[in-house]
Amino acid sequence: MSSLTISAEDEKRVKALGFLNNRGTDNFSARVITVNGKITAAQQKCIAEAAELFGNGVITFTTRLTMEVQGIPYDKIDEFRAYIAKAGLETGGTGKKIRPVVSCKGTTCQYGLQDTFAISEEIHNRFYKGYRDVTLPHKFKIAVGGCPNNCVKPNLNDVGIIGQCIPNFHEELCKGCKKCIISKNCPMNACEVVDGKLKIDEEKCIHCGRCDGKCPFKSITESIHGFKIYIGGTWGKRVSHGIALNKVFIDKEEALNVIEKAILLYKEKGITGERFATTINRLGFENVEKELLDNDLLERKEEIIKG
Repeated sequence: MSSLTISAEDEKRVKALGFLNNRGTDNFSARVITVNGKITAAQQKCIAEAAELFGNGVITFTTRLTMEVQGIPYDKIDEFRAYIAKAGLETGGTGKKIRPVVSCKGTTCQYGLQDTFAISEEIHNRFYKGYRDVTLPHKFKIAVGGCPNNCVKPNLNDVGIIGQCIPNFHEELCKGCKKCIISKNCPMNACEVVDGKLKIDEEKCIHCGRCDGKCPFKSITESIHGFKIYIGGTWGKRVSHGIALNKVFIDKEEALNVIEKAILLYKEKGITGERFATTINRLGFENVEKELLDNDLLERKEEIIKG
């Protein structure tokens, strides 16, 4: 099909389906959705076959861990979608919507404090899929990090969730070792033996979990795992570092509810075209935090979505 027959309306329609025009050509890239960057070997084989059958054989990867098959003619788009659907795959990830979730490999990483595959898949199903028909003021990105190493930069997303490990310090078991293994190995220099006892500087501690179970006298054991949530991060022409809510969430469901409340607040109070960071700046972080820690937004969920 020539470029003259592809109208702006047609291009807009297929962009909503996840097909982006390849500059200077009549062809499109198909954005294939993954669940936090994870696909099966069978799905990867299907994508490779589809790239050769309908595209130019080239596959690229996006910053949000989706895959793009290049060089698909407009009149092959429906066939491409039907072919990958056999492997349970779909295209999408564009528009003023919740975008595909990005996750680190915390489930298998030695530093992971949370099962990031499981929680990001839950976020994918609950928000990317569950809110796919909800139009927002702008795109909305969510990232899941397994620990404060911050590999996928959750604090540069509209909402970022990071695994935490709060030290459970049993002071009575501390021997005040002159060569304390905890203070020696703390990456933030947050631990120090003072007057014969270990002291943890809460201002410096980032809850990375490196100290848990390391003391030979069991002074730090069974530490508490949870989540820190950042809101209002962006990365692009304008960079905004997300701000952490003043609470570590121990309960996973409570953390997921905060994410949903952030989406609902953005839907209700965001202005068309502005990113969530701008909405937060306009409303004030303290006011936004108060709403995210309250339950009013969830109680009015249907009203907000329909509005």
